[in-house]
Amino acid sequence: MNLSRHDTCRPIGQILATDVLPALYRAQKLPLRISCLGVASYGAGDDADSFDRMIPLGECPSPEEAMRFAALRLSRGDICTGPNSFPHFRPRLMLIQDRDHGLVLAGEIRAGVILWQQPVASDAEARRIVAEASQLRGLAFRTSAPAEARELRYRAAALETRLVDPFWREAAADLLRLPQAA
Repeated sequence: MNLSRHDTCRPIGQILATDVLPALYRAQKLPLRISCLGVASYGAGDDADSFDRMIPLGECPSPEEAMRFAALRLSRGDICTGPNSFPHFRPRLMLIQDRDHGLVLAGEIRAGVILWQQPVASDAEARRIVAEASQLRGLAFRTSAPAEARELRYRAAALETRLVDPFWREAAADLLRLPQAA
């Protein structure tokens, strides 16, 4: 059996470019921050007394652990706990961001489950989503009904959950292909 030089070892430059440098760059973006966006209120009354609130949940060293952590916090119902919590909080979106606030992965919360969104596949698709979300936010700005405006803003935010930072797009898409991510 003949082994070629390329089967047994790789040039150091190739190892640096394909293995070492991407790992170092990824490490600079860690830890990942998990947050939940939702509607908070101090009373169980109508939407007039409610307001949007971003609740920081914690940090994790990898996207996989961040997904598990977010799902666990949601399943336990301890999203909005602590001294500055609100008696009534309805979670709407779960966000995982890197140290630079780049979006790693996000999902809508429905019926107590996080529906992680597939990241955009191209910059053209990202531009289309930005345009559509901008239209929804414009409609929200023009409406006089607070509940309708909030719903339009959340529809825009739900669209924007696909706007994953280009650095994380491939990793996020791979994560969502894994069986345990479903």
